[in-house]
Amino acid sequence: MEHQRDALLHTALFKQVRPDEADLLLPHLQRRYYAKGDAVFREGDTDHRLYLLENGRVKLIRESSDHRIHLLSIHGRGEVLGEIPVFDPTGGPRTASAIVMTNGTVVSSLERSAIFAWLDEHPRVAIDMLQVMGNRARLNNERITDLVFADVPGRLAKTLIDLAQRFGEPSEDGLVVPHDLTQEEMAQLVGASRETVNKALMEFTQRGWISRKGRTIIIYQPGKLIRRAHQ
Repeated sequence: MEHQRDALLHTALFKQVRPDEADLLLPHLQRRYYAKGDAVFREGDTDHRLYLLENGRVKLIRESSDHRIHLLSIHGRGEVLGEIPVFDPTGGPRTASAIVMTNGTVVSSLERSAIFAWLDEHPRVAIDMLQVMGNRARLNNERITDLVFADVPGRLAKTLIDLAQRFGEPSEDGLVVPHDLTQEEMAQLVGASRETVNKALMEFTQRGWISRKGRTIIIYQPGKLIRRAHQ
């Protein structure tokens, strides 16, 4: 129970909650373990659960009408998944699938009814949640702006810095970022073609900013990437 409380308090939506307040939600948490490739939820599902990623990594994907798969985002420990149907229950079924990227991923879920009953007793927390969701909306707007105004190398640099901040592991060689993405998925995350993104990756490599080893990138000069992201 203590581990689940820590996981709950580590998430952005609940980080302002007092431990004694969080304890009231713990009996309603449903915990599950997943293997790589498992689906936490699928596009079209009609449940009203909120998911807390305790450990591991999950990607959100959408499937087009001609069955092409598009990567939307990657999520790691302490992040919340699938909150939209909880706060907008009449908005229709889920619009994306959450697919597990690493074995041993642990996800807990909360039903909408349990969350709202708890919020009735702790209305102050709802304000904190609104601030978090407002920040998410701002980040989404920023991403849309980048797609319109930023060039591909700039978007790639920003994507690599974001991955490094969330999943990077310091080493003697540099900042090791095990992203576990195919070339096509990396391109989708950047919002460009695979060929264009690969060209930008080669440029960063030739400049000595990064190196690539399979599905891992080592960043040697994060400052250079940060400056390129803001050009």
